[in-house]
Amino acid sequence: MKSTFKKLLPFAFVGILSGATTVGVQQYLGHDSNNGDQSYFTKSTNASFVGMNTATVGDDFVKASKTTVPAVVTIKNYQNRASSRASDQDLFDFFFGDPFGGKGQQRQKQQQQQAPDNIPSGLGSGVIISPDGYIISNNHVVAGANKLEVVLSNKKSYIATLVGTDPNTDISLLKIEEKGLPFLNFANSDNVEVGQWVLAVGNPLGLNSTVTAGIISAKGRGIGILSGQGKATNPIESFIQTDAAINPGNSGGALVNVNGDLIGINSAISSTNGYYQGYGFAVPANLARKIIEDIKKFGIVQRGFLGVNSLDLSNDQQVAYYNKEKKTNLKTGSGVYITGLPDNSGAQDAGMKVGDIITKIDGANITDFADLSIAIGSKRPGDKVQVTYSRNGKENLTTVTLKDQKGGTSTRTKADLTVTEKIGAEFQSLDDRTKAYYGLTSGIVAKNVIEGSEMAKAGIVDGYIITEINGKPVNSQKDVESLLNKFTGTGQIKYMDDYGRGYQRGFKMP
Repeated sequence: MKSTFKKLLPFAFVGILSGATTVGVQQYLGHDSNNGDQSYFTKSTNASFVGMNTATVGDDFVKASKTTVPAVVTIKNYQNRASSRASDQDLFDFFFGDPFGGKGQQRQKQQQQQAPDNIPSGLGSGVIISPDGYIISNNHVVAGANKLEVVLSNKKSYIATLVGTDPNTDISLLKIEEKGLPFLNFANSDNVEVGQWVLAVGNPLGLNSTVTAGIISAKGRGIGILSGQGKATNPIESFIQTDAAINPGNSGGALVNVNGDLIGINSAISSTNGYYQGYGFAVPANLARKIIEDIKKFGIVQRGFLGVNSLDLSNDQQVAYYNKEKKTNLKTGSGVYITGLPDNSGAQDAGMKVGDIITKIDGANITDFADLSIAIGSKRPGDKVQVTYSRNGKENLTTVTLKDQKGGTSTRTKADLTVTEKIGAEFQSLDDRTKAYYGLTSGIVAKNVIEGSEMAKAGIVDGYIITEINGKPVNSQKDVESLLNKFTGTGQIKYMDDYGRGYQRGFKMP
């Protein structure tokens, strides 16, 4: 029961972040051409088609389409297929079953073995946000790439530089060298309303520059996709939901209002078959904009944390499991219940306690965890927020100074990062029993490997054993820090996979 409870109730270290995410699967569609989109999906058992009555539409969306289409690009992700891991290849089957009649795994492996290097591993979309070539997209569109090609709506092609990514928000920032490009302006996504008309623009199923229309179906939607897949270490889910048709290939494309202003980045669909069934989800523009501003200014995303472990009181199932596990009698309702406060957290410093129920942040109502995520996700370390909370039925107000994960209240740059933060993984010492089993005299186990990091690019995932770095044996995370502290350029790493097979790969020290 304890393990089940943990799955259903990840005690979120709320501060959560500057981001909003989803988790995705790269799939190879059953077409002659390779339209393998790295779109994000979440399985739904009760999804249904959503109709749209166009009879009452007064605006034919021509103006918005003419504004948006030239600013939405195709992104082609090229990567070394030989280094792809079997478990990653089979993600589509994991979520949806095998669409190829039991031969999906074999088909995917054959495609990866036979596909030439000049064929992209995946296709997605992106949005030009400045005339000098900055492009925003999803993290999962660019993940694992050793080359990224950007194709404009006029078919002109560029090789893009990946400026930065944030798996916790599923946002990435790219740059192409060009001037005078068409671009979209960010709108204030806080002002969008349910029922408002919107357009989704992208490249679904290889169909370039496709425009679909729908409405805002909901706001602040959490679908559990990031935490469920485990790609993000501190996910935020507070999506804009729309019934505008979104399919594989739309990922990273634009969700715009009728004026052609950007209100979201299309990221996920909820579907029983992997294709549009009426439920699309976009990262709100305000959140996406904050992420790319951080990447451009600091080189990394600045995350402010409230510093609480929490329970979403609006989630009946979570509350029921919490009551059973802790032998409590909490009632479902509105707000976020504090189950714990790490030492020296911002919330603890402000006098908050276990049992308090957060009801507002800066005057905005907090009805569930998604509301809390978005309220804190747009903040940075050092920012102050007004927190309204209920204690023993009495309403209280306090000011909390947000901190980063290390307890700091100031912004950081890449130069301030530790070695393990730079290469995107943590490590723990290998026990003697495991060393003896594999016949090793040294080794550390990789954990919390960040998607798209240098370690991930080298083929390392959680659980792999690293034996040497730059020809030196490693036995602790301290060894890694010492070996790479002042190292620059390309390094070498030796490691073993789950089956004891050895590899040697190169990596670039950021």
